[in-house]
Formats: sequence, C-alpha cells, structure tokens
Amino acid sequence: MYLVLSFILAYLIGSIPSGVWIGQLFYHKDIRQYGSHNIGTTNAYRTLGPVGGTIVLVLDILKGTLGASLPVLFGYTEHWLILIVGLAAVLGHTCSIFIGFKGGKAVATSAGIALAYNPPFFLIACAIFFGLVVLTSMVSIASTVGMGLITLVSLFYHDWLLSSVAFVLWIVFLVRHRENFARIKNGTENMVPFGLGYYRRQHKS
Repeated sequence: MYLVLSFILAYLIGSIPSGVWIGQLFYHKDIRQYGSHNIGTTNAYRTLGPVGGTIVLVLDILKGTLGASLPVLFGYTEHWLILIVGLAAVLGHTCSIFIGFKGGKAVATSAGIALAYNPPFFLIACAIFFGLVVLTSMVSIASTVGMGLITLVSLFYHDWLLSSVAFVLWIVFLVRHRENFARIKNGTENMVPFGLGYYRRQHKS
C-alpha cells in the first residue's frame, strides 16, 4: 500500500510546475508565454532572471529528491526503490497533471533522483553538465550529450539498475530535446550568455 502511495505522491510532487507557479506568483508572468515556452529551469532563467531561475532550479531538483526518497520515508530499506519511484517524479514533471499533462524536459528533476540515490554520482553528473555548458554555451547539448556521458560513467559503479535508469533518462532527454536539435542544425539555438560557444558566436558576429 505504501509503495503504491509512494508512486502516486512522487508523480504529484514531480507534477508541481515550479517555473509556472513561481513566475505567476512573484513575477506575474507565465513563462510558457516567453522564450522557448518551456516550464523548466533554462527558460525560467531567461524569463524570470537569475533569482527566479535559481529558485526554480532548486525546486525542480528537490522534486526529484523528495519524490525518490518517499520509499525511505515510508520505511522501505531497499535502496533501489529510490530510482524506480524517482521515475514517477520525472513522469510528473514531463506530463504534469496541473497543466494539462504537459511539462518540461526533466533534467533538474532527474538530477534530484541522483542526489537521493548517490550524492557523489550527483556531483560527477553536475560537473559533466556544467563543463559542457561552459564549452558549448548550450544547455540542450549539455543535457543530452551530458546524459550520454553520465550513463557511461554509471557503468563504473557496476550498478545495473543505475545504468539502466540513466539510459532510460537519456532517451527521454533526446526525445524531449527534438526541437532543440532542429534549432542547433539551423544555427538558431539559444545560448547562455557565457562560455566558449557564446564567445565564438559573438566573435563571428
């Protein structure tokens, strides 16, 4: 019973559209009407600024961490349940019941699962992600290529479930970033205002 409840609550927690609610409550903006129209962290930074974007980032990570940790809070000792229940939080973020079963790309929420399951692995994943952001200035590349590298790194842990979940999330990221790939091909993908890629684009222009 508590395990089923964990899945349901994890989905509902993941469904909380942090970017939408923070934007509406404190900035009187619906971030779905600006920028990339996405509800996630990148568009929150673009639309709400660094403070609002950081708040959304932290909340989206915590959604994954709290959702994934529910089995532990309900007294289950099987550590692997963190990964499985955490996927329900990812589903909630990508298909939120609160905004018509639409949602974001689940990058930050997935990071939250890693934080709950294996904090050192979470730190490695963050280092890979931010390293790629600095090199490319594109969050989309950092998310998709980064997740592929993170999946490879997970193999060194000899944890087949961790690697399997990482691979599943990589596929989710690839599917959710299809529009970004089209913009990258056309040379119109948005860049963060720092990093090597941004410098090269500014230098060319």
